[in-house]
Amino acid sequence: MTKISDSSGAKRSEIGGIPTRYIGIGVIVVLAVWFLFANLDKVKIQFWVFTVTAPLWIALLATLLAGAALGWLLKGRRER
Repeated sequence: MTKISDSSGAKRSEIGGIPTRYIGIGVIVVLAVWFLFANLDKVKIQFWVFTVTAPLWIALLATLLAGAALGWLLKGRRER
């Protein structure tokens, strides 16, 4: 059941008392962790000058964290 609360003047939807934003974030985190553990093979990662061999999940995790940091930085810029 979806509940709309209007305490601060803005409409916010909730499911079971939990804001849908947190539910969405939780689903994305669970899917990302599942995807990371589904990719445990070693891969060669080539940069401009050198090549590194590492588990694929580390490369994916680094990409996920870089994307999250970039999104956080751009979000702060958009709110100004």
